[in-house]
Order: sequence, then structure tokens, then C-alpha cells
Amino acid sequence: MQKVSIDNEKIKRKYYEYLEQFYSEATINSIKKSIYRYEEFTNFESFAKFNKKRAMDFKKWLEEKPDAKTKKERSLTTVYNYLRSLKDFFKWLSSQAGYKSKLCITDIDYLNLTKEKKKIALGKTREHYPTMEQVKTVIESIEINNELDLRDRALLSFTLLSGMRDSAIITLPIGAFDEEKLQINQDPKKGVKTKFSKTIRSYIFKFDEQLLNYFLEWYSYLKSEKLFSNDDPIFPKNKVENSQENKSFLSNSVEPKFWQSVSSMRALFKQRFQDAGIEYFSPHTFRHLAVLTAISRCRNGNEIKAVSQNFGHENVGTTMQTYGTLNQATMSETIKNMNFSDSNDNNQAELIAQFQAFIKQQGQGNF
Repeated sequence: MQKVSIDNEKIKRKYYEYLEQFYSEATINSIKKSIYRYEEFTNFESFAKFNKKRAMDFKKWLEEKPDAKTKKERSLTTVYNYLRSLKDFFKWLSSQAGYKSKLCITDIDYLNLTKEKKKIALGKTREHYPTMEQVKTVIESIEINNELDLRDRALLSFTLLSGMRDSAIITLPIGAFDEEKLQINQDPKKGVKTKFSKTIRSYIFKFDEQLLNYFLEWYSYLKSEKLFSNDDPIFPKNKVENSQENKSFLSNSVEPKFWQSVSSMRALFKQRFQDAGIEYFSPHTFRHLAVLTAISRCRNGNEIKAVSQNFGHENVGTTMQTYGTLNQATMSETIKNMNFSDSNDNNQAELIAQFQAFIKQQGQGNF
């Protein structure tokens, strides 16, 4: 049985309280995992004993020892993320009373990967995301027999058309949507869980009128038929009822309660993809598809900037670097169909000029 260090637990609690001012719960949980990996390696000895040798040995242990659960070797990306979180923790710890004189700041540098390994760890992996045809096929495959079918069809449609993160979608209240303007007010003060608790005012993309109608029909149904209030969820959980034997079961209807976690939404997506006989794609991959679909329709720099802001990005470079990476098939098809003749119109020249200006303005260097 592991021997937990009381001092470690106290200082970790203090650190996590500090992190709550800046990071989401999911990010903090990831950081907790990294720190636990280090404690696991040192058999839960005091953090005050951290030094150059422990840093080097821990790094080697991460790279060489298989993961206890998966039994597989950790990727360099995973190792890099563990080390980065641990470096931030020890840097913070070195400024805390009781640790200042015991930790050497230069020892923390030994938690870095070599330049070559860091380059591999940070190498961009092409995101695997669905095609528009696959998404529409799954949505159209849903036969409407009850409220859950209506909700699921609207949910898949909305996930694509809004490009929102799943954590924000499951916490979105009815009052956050303006039907006339097709505007979504992602306000953390209203309980919407956005990344970095940022307030985002976005608009639905009109990629497909039928998908938009599916969502609007559901929205109207909740307000006019179910009489849900503005504080109730747009995508409520399944209603739980009791049978005559006093056993709980999920019904074919919904109740005005929010899902407790994104796992329910992801399970729903997985089931609908399976029912349609199509490879499963998570809700977040819909965000990638939404970005690429929207960007492909842009005709000038202003539209690119508008799209970027609609996804909650202050920087165009974030949109392009994080979500603008094409999969191999799309990249191949796009290049084959590009027109390199001299007959490009002025809109293309304007697009390039404005995009260069935006990139330079945001500090991304030369285009």
C-alpha cells in the first residue's frame, strides 16, 4: 500500500486552488495526472527532494516504462505533456515557503526533452474527421419515433452548424439562443462551460438548410410543446421514471435537466453512428469539419476573421493552425482542383492580401 505524503497533499491542494483561477476542470485534472505520475515514480516521497537526478530518472522512466493501464509505450507527445505540467508545478513550488531553499530552479530544466524529441512530440497530427456527407447520412438515418430521436437529430445538426465544443453544448440553456438572429450567447455566468471560461457570442453557420430546420424545430418544440423555460437545457437528458416495481429506467422522453458530463453526449454520438453503419466520429471532430467548411467558403480576409471569432478565437492563426489542418484525402483533392492559371480574379488577390495583414497583425510573422 502506497504511503501518501501529508506535505505533498497540502501543497498540491494549494496549487490546484491556484490553478482554478486560470484553467478549466478538465485541464486541471490532466495536470493532476502528471503530478501523480511523478509521485508514483518516487514512491510518494516529498516534493522537497526533487533534484537534477530525479528529473533525469523520471524522464527516462516515462519514455521507457509502458503505461500501467494500456501496457503500451507512451508517445513522445504524452511524455512531453507530462513533463510540461510537472515543470510548471515545480517552478511554482520553488517560490513557496518551505521549498524555496530546497529546490534548485536549474534542476527543473532537466525535465525538458531534447530538441529533436520535442520536435517530434509537437509535430502536427492530421485530425481525422467526418465528411459532410457522412454527418448528413447519420442525421438522416434517425427515424423519428419519440422525443429522444428529435433531440438526437437536432443535437447532431447543431453540433456541426455551431462548431461548439461538447462541454459548452451540454450546458447551453434555452435562453442563450436568439432564434431571430441565430445567435448563441455562450456565457459562463449562465453556466455555459467554455474553454478558459471565455464569453463567446457566436452565430450558427448555414451549411445546410435542412439541418438548420431540424434544430429550429426542436428549439420550438421545447418552448411551445414542452414549455421549457429559458434556464432549461436546449439538449436535456433522458427522463428517468419509476416502474411499478419501483425500479428506475430511462424513458423515451426528456426532462428539463442538464447532462452531468460530456460522456453521455459522446455515447449518444457513438450509438447513432453505429446505427447508421458509419465509422464513429466524436463531437469534437464536428468542430474541425465546421472550421474547414466555413473557411472554404470565405472570399476575403474579413470573412476569415469573422469565422475565426465565431469559434471563439481571438487570433486567426489559432483557427488555421489548430483546426485548419486538412486530412490527406482532402488535401490531395484540394491541390488537384486548384487553379494556378493567370486568370485568378481580384477577390483572390484581396483574400491573400487581407489574410497576410491579419496574420501579421496577430503577431504570427510573415505569411
